[in-house]
Amino acid sequence: MDVRFCRIIFALYSLIRKYGAWLVIPAMLGGAAFLADSVLTPAVSISSAVEGLKTLPALEHLFTENKDLTMMITAVIIVILFAVQSRGTESIGKVFGSVVMVWFAFLAIVGVVAIGNDWSVLAALNPYYGIKFLFSPNNATGLALMGTVFLSTTGAEALYSDMGHVGRGNIYFTWPFIKVALVLNYFGQGAWMLRNQNNPELADAEGINPFFQMMDPNVRYVAVVLSVTAGIIASQALITGAFTMVSEATGLNWMPHLQVRYPARTRGQLYIPVVNVVLCVATLAVLLLFRDSEHISAAYGLALTITMITTTILLGIYLWHRSNKFGAVVFTIVFLAIQVLFFAASMAKFLHGGWFTLLLTLAILMIMYTWNEGTKLERSQRRHMMPKDFLPALDKLHGDSRIHRFADNIVYLTSDPDLKRLDTDIFFSIFADHPKRARAWWAVAVETTDEPFTREYSVESFGTDYLFRVRIRLGFKVSQSIPAYLHQIMHDLEKTGELPNQQSIYPKLDADPGIGTIRYVVIHKALMPESKVSGRGALSLQIKYAIRRVAGSPVKWFGLAPYNPLVEVQPLFVSTRRPPRLTRVASQAPKREG
Repeated sequence: MDVRFCRIIFALYSLIRKYGAWLVIPAMLGGAAFLADSVLTPAVSISSAVEGLKTLPALEHLFTENKDLTMMITAVIIVILFAVQSRGTESIGKVFGSVVMVWFAFLAIVGVVAIGNDWSVLAALNPYYGIKFLFSPNNATGLALMGTVFLSTTGAEALYSDMGHVGRGNIYFTWPFIKVALVLNYFGQGAWMLRNQNNPELADAEGINPFFQMMDPNVRYVAVVLSVTAGIIASQALITGAFTMVSEATGLNWMPHLQVRYPARTRGQLYIPVVNVVLCVATLAVLLLFRDSEHISAAYGLALTITMITTTILLGIYLWHRSNKFGAVVFTIVFLAIQVLFFAASMAKFLHGGWFTLLLTLAILMIMYTWNEGTKLERSQRRHMMPKDFLPALDKLHGDSRIHRFADNIVYLTSDPDLKRLDTDIFFSIFADHPKRARAWWAVAVETTDEPFTREYSVESFGTDYLFRVRIRLGFKVSQSIPAYLHQIMHDLEKTGELPNQQSIYPKLDADPGIGTIRYVVIHKALMPESKVSGRGALSLQIKYAIRRVAGSPVKWFGLAPYNPLVEVQPLFVSTRRPPRLTRVASQAPKREG
C-alpha cells in the first residue's frame, strides 16, 4: 500500500465527482483502507525483520527462553520510529536511495547463491505450472492460495509512497533492477525449499523462515540489520502517506482540521501529532493482538485489494467520460476481474485476521462519511449579511454609552474568507443576550498558502473605524500565532488612522499598552432538539461534534489558549419545529390531607 494510491484516489475523485454523488463512497473507502493498511504495515514489516534475530546462532538461546522477546524489540523500534516523526524525515530521505540499492543488491546476491548451479527452478516463470497447481488436487487451500501469491506482489510498491523524498525519475530508473532482485531472491528461497523438503533436521522445526535459513549463519547478521533498516524505511513511507492522506481528506472536508506541522523544508513532508499518536497506539495494538508477523500477515493485504478496486472504479469512470468508452469498459473489466479474484482470496483469511482490517477500514470510513455529511448540513445553514443590513445596528451599538464595553476589541475567528459580507453567526453573537459593545469588532479568517513563508493580510473596514474584516494568509511553514499578527495589524491601522488610538493605562496579559483589551470569541454550532433535520442528518452531526471534541479545539490551533477565549454555542438550524400549543385549563385548588 502506498500514498500514490491515496493521491490517485483523491485526485480522480476531484476530477469526476460532478458525474455522480455516489462516487464519494469508493473514494472514501479507498482512503479508509489506505489508513487501515498504514497501521498494519509497520507492524508486519518490522516484526518480520526482527524475527530474523531468532536465526542467529549466538542469540538463538535467548529467544528460545523468552518467546515474547521479538515482540518486545519490535515494540521498542515502533515507539522510537513514531517518536522521531516530529523532527522530520529528511534524514531518512537522505539515506533512502543508498539503503534501498544495498538492500536489493543483497537480495539478488543471496538469491543467486541459494539457487546455486540448479537453475531449473526458473521454470516456474512459466504461468502454466502456476495455473496447473492452482487447479490440481495437491492444492489443499484452493482459491485462498491466491491470497499468499498476492502478498508477494506487495511491499516493493511502497517505494512509490515516498516519491517526494526520492524523485520520480530515480524510482522509474531503479524499478527494473528491483524487480529482478526480488525475483532472484524468491527463486533462491524456492530452490532452498526444494532441496530441504525432506531434510529430517527441519521436520520438527517451528517458524522456519526460508529467507534467513537459505543464508550462511554469518551472513544472517548482515541480513537482519538490512531487513530491519528496510522495514523502518517502508514503515516511514506509510506513516508519511497517512499524514498526507489525512491532510488531503481534510481539504475535501472528510476529516476534522487537525494541527499540522511542517518540520522539513518541503510541504510534502508534514507531521500531524494526533494522527501520529493514533497510528502508534493502533500499531502497538496490532502487534499485541497478533504477536508475530505470521499472524499479522493474515490481516495484511486485504486493505490493499480494497484500495486497488476503488482506484480502478474511479479511473474507469474518468476514462469513460474523457476518452474511448469501449477502452474504458475493457480496462475496467480486466483489472477488476484480477483484483476481485485477489480480494476473494484474501477474504479467505477473514477469520484469521482479515476481520481486523475490515473493522478498522469501516471505522475510518464512518468518520469520513459522517464528517462530510455533517459539514454539508452546516454549510447549507450558513448565512451572510450585507453591509446595509448590519451596519446600522452596529453603528447604534458602537455609540450607545449606556452599555458598558465588553472589551476594547472583540475578535471573532471564522472560516469564511469573504471580506465583503459578515457572518450571521457573528452578528447574532454581538447582539444576543447582553449586547457586546466594543471600540472595534474584528472578523478574522486565516488561510494557509502553498508557499512556505507567505505573510500577508487584507482588511475591509466597510467605511467605518469600528468594524474590520481581516483575511490573513500564512505560508505552511509560518507559525499560526494569531494574537501576535493581530497586534501588528492593529498597530498598522492606527498608524494609517483607520483605527482610533486605543492607548491602555492598565496592565494587560499581552503587555502591549498601545492596544486596548482584546477578547477572542470562538463560535461552535450545536444541534437543537427541535431542529428540522432527518434522523440520519442528526446522527451525522452528533458524530461529527463528538469527533471534534476528541480532535481538539481551534483555540489551541491558533494559539489562543493563554488568552482565555470565550467559546459560544449557537444553534445550527434557525428553522425549528414549533411544539404543539398548550391548552389552558381551569386551576384546581389543592386537596387537603386529613
